[in-house]
Amino acid sequence: MAQPVRPIALRKEGDDRLLIDWSDGHHSVHTWRKLRENCPCAGCRDEREKPPDPFRILKPSELAPLKPVAINPVGYYAYKITWNDGHDAGLFTLEHLRQLCECDQCQKK
Repeated sequence: MAQPVRPIALRKEGDDRLLIDWSDGHHSVHTWRKLRENCPCAGCRDEREKPPDPFRILKPSELAPLKPVAINPVGYYAYKITWNDGHDAGLFTLEHLRQLCECDQCQKK
């Protein structure tokens, strides 16, 4: 039976990227912006489904660059990211992280 693909290393690159090395040799690239825009929590999913409100007033926290303050594993299947605006409801499964990869190879698919 084949072993499931697992992250073997996570590291920050500069101020805006997360790099993940996987057990199958793949090297994922993720920008914080894309990860936050694709937060899988119910609240964020609901917000994405609403039509944009051109008159919405931005909160001060929305003007600052979003960055994680913590990334913690959840079992062997996901990571919980706590953002600098306090949001921490999304669990990024390993499958979801692979789907969100922004490396050149994945972008061509």
